Amino acid sequence: MSKIKFSGPFSMRLSSFFTISKIALATYARHALGRRLEPTWDAHFEIGIRFWRHQFTKAMAMDDMDKGRALFDSLQTETDDIYEVTRTPSKGQSGMWHLPKASKSGATLLYLHGGGYSFHGAVSHRYADMLAHHSGARLYAPDYRLTPEHPHPAQSEDAFTAWQYLRETTPAQQIVVIGDSAGGHMALSLLQRLKDAGEPQPALCIGLCPWTDIGDRGASLHSNDHYDLVQGWMALKFGEWLDPKETFGRLCLSPIAYDYKGLAPIYLQAGGREILRDMIRDFAREQASKGADVLLDLWPDMAHNFQAHDSTRASSSDALRRICAAIEAFAGTGPVITAGHVTEVCHGAAFSCPEGPNNTAAPAAQSSL
Repeated sequence: MSKIKFSGPFSMRLSSFFTISKIALATYARHALGRRLEPTWDAHFEIGIRFWRHQFTKAMAMDDMDKGRALFDSLQTETDDIYEVTRTPSKGQSGMWHLPKASKSGATLLYLHGGGYSFHGAVSHRYADMLAHHSGARLYAPDYRLTPEHPHPAQSEDAFTAWQYLRETTPAQQIVVIGDSAGGHMALSLLQRLKDAGEPQPALCIGLCPWTDIGDRGASLHSNDHYDLVQGWMALKFGEWLDPKETFGRLCLSPIAYDYKGLAPIYLQAGGREILRDMIRDFAREQASKGADVLLDLWPDMAHNFQAHDSTRASSSDALRRICAAIEAFAGTGPVITAGHVTEVCHGAAFSCPEGPNNTAAPAAQSSL
């Protein structure tokens, strides 16, 4: 956290400013006493985690989701990183093109934003800028419909529409589908939708801290509440909003229940301190056992959506380098991406797995669908 930006009603700006100021003072005091939330986190990183956890909690408790979204957007924390990207509204579609001034990739990114399927604000636009800037690839981010106003299958339909929009001008082998958090869930679900529709697969699917099970899976969903900006109860509430009457059911809406063998290669990133850690591990191992091409990198000290911290955290910078390498490996001219020091699962001919076809370093969490 280096910069603060405000938007929306003055009362919400003021409330959010008092909140972050209070959290900052308390965090500095704890650090002065040697009481850190996580040993490797500095005060600024911890302030950001605590602040966004508070904003999510307060916004989700509001009766009016529009007000909750306005609160969530009223104060944004950003790094000092400068992204040389031009934003251009798409023609004929509800979405935004993020075009890097220094174009250096032949890939086109279909970016599906996070936010539990319920939030879409400045933080997502900046995340898209970050990906476009670092990859040098043009990026399209659709404004898909949000829950709880629009439950499933609205998001699935909007993702498929965005895919068809890109396919009007771009070959499938040049498209990389990428999403963070709920957007990662959306990206993985899109592969199955393309399969069912007889559509070609993209060159690669990238899931950044993806939501892979809408139910209660893995110990980390609650044991990492202390560290993460998203809480376990929030993930379960997002699942309820996605399928409020359980019309479709957990099996239908959880990517982990599907078989990805023969579909696009999948590159995943996760943080060891995030609530979704165990379900992401479970998904990677399950798909490797089924024969899918999958690679999972996990940074032990990181929380949810840590990539957004960019140059302020070594783990974030490393993750962004790996993302760019993966994009170029599958839709550009780069070498095959190989297992690295943070890789937990590597399987399939699409990746270079020097330690074997399925490198699983830690036990999977046990949970049933």
